[in-house]
Amino acid sequence: MEKTFLLSLTLCFFFVGFAQQTQSNTKDQVLVFTKTSGFRHQSIETGVTLLEKLARQNDFKVTHTEDSLDFNSENLKNYKMVLFLSTTNDVLGPSGQKALQDFMHNGGSFMGIHAATDTEFNWPWYGRMIGAYFMGHPNNPNVRKAEMQVIDSDHASTKMLPTTTWQRIDEWYNFRNISDDIQVLLNLDESTYEGGTNGTHHPIAWYHEFEGARVFYTGGGHTKESFSEPLFVAHLLGGINYCLKRD
Repeated sequence: MEKTFLLSLTLCFFFVGFAQQTQSNTKDQVLVFTKTSGFRHQSIETGVTLLEKLARQNDFKVTHTEDSLDFNSENLKNYKMVLFLSTTNDVLGPSGQKALQDFMHNGGSFMGIHAATDTEFNWPWYGRMIGAYFMGHPNNPNVRKAEMQVIDSDHASTKMLPTTTWQRIDEWYNFRNISDDIQVLLNLDESTYEGGTNGTHHPIAWYHEFEGARVFYTGGGHTKESFSEPLFVAHLLGGINYCLKRD
């Protein structure tokens, strides 16, 4: 009788431990990609540190890489979301491009921060997926104060923001090839700063479903200070939650 009890108790601890281990191994996995072949933002490392902190605090796991060879079908099976943090120019070869497309078609999601729109200009699928391409920014200075109109205050990335306008200091991108399919979250008010070229329709954060996958982009994040700004950090976490389907 005593042996049976001890065996049952041992099995109980085994299955509890196994369940806990399985649960920890099934955290949402996020691949953060920061490869650059053009301008490299000094804020990248600060952004990675923040994303790793958010992962610890919000029960997901971040893997950081600058190796385009990590974009293969076998490796991407481990992830629920890919995040391009200020990547620039051509960062994926043909096999990596196909792996990212397959990843998105198989239930993955994509998030881009700042220079993710300054990436893969010769890959039309990427341009349609991310929603627009970078077309320059103001200079002298390139970082300046501006106001954004909050177009959608119900999204996970904007519900914490002021209900009408949000004023920030950042480097404000102008865009080309803006997709008609994106759902605009924040629109840059060009009357509040100099150097805007898109006019009244100047999206600066958006989301959409693209070929069955979730995509979120925000144009902020040029400065190191962005990644310690409470509202911007909350905005990023909301974008992550949207892409992880936690919203």
